[in-house]
Parts: sequence; C-alpha cells; structure tokens
Amino acid sequence: MKLIKNARRIWHRLWSVRLSLLAAVLAAVESVFSYWTTGHAPLIVAGAGVFSLAASISRVIAQDSLHDGEEEAA
Repeated sequence: MKLIKNARRIWHRLWSVRLSLLAAVLAAVESVFSYWTTGHAPLIVAGAGVFSLAASISRVIAQDSLHDGEEEAA
C-alpha cells in the first residue's frame, strides 16, 4: 500500500476524509445508543460505519492504475 504524496501532512485537510470520518463516528454513536436502549445494534448501521471508515482510509491511498502513466498536475 502506497500513500499519496504528502498524505501524512494533508490527510486532515481533505474534506472527503473529514466527512467520511464524521459519518463513521455518527454511525458508531448510533450503534452504541441503539445497543444501550434495545440491547442489540442494527447491523446496517455498523456496516455503514465500517464502510465510512474504509472510505476515509482509501482516500489517502495512491491508486496508480487510475493515472495510466499521466503525470499529475502540480
């Protein structure tokens, strides 16, 4: 796995990462409240949280196959 250039410096400034992490946190909170009140957490909410977290991680992974040898604009 190879990160995009400057991923360690800029990941917190990417809005797609921020929003994906927010969605993951909100899904986790919803799961916890649902488990607390009913005794079981809905699997769809847990899945949404996992996929939101995966989306935020995948945002900073370089995908060389998408560029087909083209250089990125600076």
